[in-house]
Amino acid sequence: MSRHVFFSFHHQRDIWRVSQVRNSWVTQENSVTGRFWDDASWESVKKKGDQAIKSWINRQMKGTSVTVVLIGAETSTRKYVKYEIQRSYEEDKGILGIRIHNLKNQYGHTDHRGQNPLDVLNGCGTVYKTYNWILDNGYYNIGNWIEEAAKNAGKLNYSPSLNY
Repeated sequence: MSRHVFFSFHHQRDIWRVSQVRNSWVTQENSVTGRFWDDASWESVKKKGDQAIKSWINRQMKGTSVTVVLIGAETSTRKYVKYEIQRSYEEDKGILGIRIHNLKNQYGHTDHRGQNPLDVLNGCGTVYKTYNWILDNGYYNIGNWIEEAAKNAGKLNYSPSLNY
């Protein structure tokens, strides 16, 4: 069984780091099903303007129960990351953050720690947890983090026949 998850991130700057997170759980027995921005489709939709991008994001988020914000150095400044977080909040999805700045990029470099974009929501009465992929052993814990975020949002059970 799997839970459907939307991953929000700064595409251009962090795609390499995001791919490491994505590929880490694909091989695990109790993995989650994630929706990622595919390079080709993102580049195509980006050319169509703001409303087309938001519509595309909404379609990508449909049927997901949790949004995982992968936080790099500049994630909090990204317009569409903010939009995805706001939509997730409005739709009562589980939300959590995972800091990825200390993962190496394709050149072997880590990045500086950026501001947490979930800080804006954390003042709304609910605290959305943020983990560090390296320090909190994300490879082994991402499934538990996602499940906890889902439960905190009232998405207690999931089944292959139901689409959360």
